[in-house]
Amino acid sequence: MPSTDASGSLSLSPLPCRGGLGRGALALLLLLAAPVATAQTANPYDKIVDATVARYHLPGIAVGVIENGQVVYTRTVGETIAGSGQKITPQTLFKIASNSKAMTTALLGRLVDQGKLRWDDPVTKYLPQFRMHDPWVTANMRVADLLTHSSGLPEGGGDLMLWPEPNAFTRADIIHGLAFIKPGYSFRSQYQYDNLLYVVAGEVAAAAGGAPYETLMRREVFEPLHLDRCQVGAWNRDTVGDVATPHRRDGGRNVPIPEDAAIPAITSAAAGGIRCDLTDMLSWARNWLVPTTAQLKWLSPVQRGVLQAPHMLIPVSEQRRAWDNTHVMAYGYGWRMADVDGQWSVWHTGTLNGMYSMLALLPDRKSGFVFMINGEADDARTVLGEALMKHFTAPGDSRDVRWYADALEQKAKQRSPSSSAPDTSAQRPASAAELARWSGQYRDPWFGDITLCPRDGKMHFAAAKSPTLAGTVMRLGDRYLVHWDGGELDAWLDFHAATASQPITLRMAKLDPQGDFSSDYEDLDFQRSGDCH
Repeated sequence: MPSTDASGSLSLSPLPCRGGLGRGALALLLLLAAPVATAQTANPYDKIVDATVARYHLPGIAVGVIENGQVVYTRTVGETIAGSGQKITPQTLFKIASNSKAMTTALLGRLVDQGKLRWDDPVTKYLPQFRMHDPWVTANMRVADLLTHSSGLPEGGGDLMLWPEPNAFTRADIIHGLAFIKPGYSFRSQYQYDNLLYVVAGEVAAAAGGAPYETLMRREVFEPLHLDRCQVGAWNRDTVGDVATPHRRDGGRNVPIPEDAAIPAITSAAAGGIRCDLTDMLSWARNWLVPTTAQLKWLSPVQRGVLQAPHMLIPVSEQRRAWDNTHVMAYGYGWRMADVDGQWSVWHTGTLNGMYSMLALLPDRKSGFVFMINGEADDARTVLGEALMKHFTAPGDSRDVRWYADALEQKAKQRSPSSSAPDTSAQRPASAAELARWSGQYRDPWFGDITLCPRDGKMHFAAAKSPTLAGTVMRLGDRYLVHWDGGELDAWLDFHAATASQPITLRMAKLDPQGDFSSDYEDLDFQRSGDCH
C-alpha cells in the first residue's frame, strides 16, 4: 500500500511478486483498487517507525508488515551509508545474521523430504570426524540436536572461531575444535544459544545433499522460492548493487564499517551469513504464513510443522512476562516461539557487527512483520519489535515506542555497578619489561596460537588465525587487559605461573560481563608454547 518515504513524500513501495505480473504492475493494480491515501492519512506503522528512527538515530531501516497473508505496508528510511545520500530501498541487501538459521533448517527439511536425511540420524553418519568434548555426547548427537541450542556448549561457545571477521578459521577447524570446548551444562538439559553447531548442520546438509552448503542453499531454497536478491557465499557488492553498509555508534554518530567490494564465502554462512532484501524477506515470511500449492510441494506440511514446533524450552524473562504476558517460550529448528498476550508467535532475530534484524510471524492470524537495520540497534530492535507486535496482539495497549525505550533506559540505570564494565580511564600501556616473565607464544586447543611479544617498548597481543584480535596490553590497577586495535570488546588477561605439571597459563574474560556472548574469552585456556621470535 502507499506509504511515505523518509522525506515525508508519498511513495509506492514495491510489493513481493513472483511470476505473472511484475512487481510494479501488481503494486499499481493494488493502488487503483484501494482508497487513495494522502500525505495526511494517519498510518500506525509510520508512527511506530518514525518514533524508533528518531529515538535511536538509525542510519537506515527497511520494514514490512503482513496482515492476513497480504503485504500491507513497506517502508524504507535512511541511507545505505550514513551521509552518502544513497537511500535504502526495498531491494537493499542487509545481513540477516541469525535469521539465516531458519533458512538452514528449511534446507535440512528439504533433504528430509527427499529421503536424503533423517532428523534422528547421528551426526557422525555424515561427518565421521565430528567430536564433542564428551564421547557419549558425540555418539548420541543427532542431526536434530545441532539445531536446538541444548548440546551442552556454553552460551556462544567457540564463537571466536566465527567472529570477528575476517579470520582464517575453516569449517574443518570448527569441527575439530568442538572436541576441546568444555561443556557448560549436561546434554539436552537446557537452552544455551550457540552458533558453531549450525555451521556443523550446514556441513551435514552438504554431506547429505552432495554439494557445498552455498550451492544447496541457492538451489534448494533461493531458486524455488524466487528469493532473487538473497546472497550467500562469495559475491561482489559492486556487481550486485544496492547493499547496506553496517555502522557502529561513535560519539553520537553513525560510523560506517567498511567492506571490500569482493564479499568472500564465510565460515559462518549456515549460522548467520546470508543477506537478503526486504522484498525477498517478505516473500520468505509469506511462504510460512500462506504457502502456495507450489510452496507446499517445496517443503511438506509435515516438515513445516517440525521446524516451527517447540523442541527445547527457553526460560521466560521477567521483562517478557511483564510486557507480553508470556507463559511459555521455546526453540524449534531455527525459530523461537512464545505466547504473546494469548497469541502464538514464531520469530527470530539477527545480530552481526553493525546489522540488526527481526522476522516475526503470528501463524494463526497469517500476519507478521520483518525489519532490518544497518546500525547498532539492540534496544531499537527490542522496542520496534514490541511496538509492532502489540499492534496485533494488544491494539488497545497504551505503551508505545517512547514507553518501551524509557523502560529499557531505566532498566540499564538500575543495573548493579559490579555487573558493568569498569572505568578504564586510568589504564596505561604495560611495558615490555614488566611483562617479560609472561611474554611468548601461547596455544589454546580450539582457538590456536597467539603471541604476547614486545613491540616498540610495549607488549602486543596477536592471534594467528584472527587478525582483528590484535592489540596493546594495558595495565589497570594491578590487572592487565588487552585493548584491541579494531575496537572489539576488550578482555582481561590473567596469567598463572608454571607448576611442576604444566607451563605458564593464560586465561581471559570480558571487561564488561554483560558484553556480547560471542566474545567468549572465558572459554579460552592458553598454555605457553614457546619464546617470542
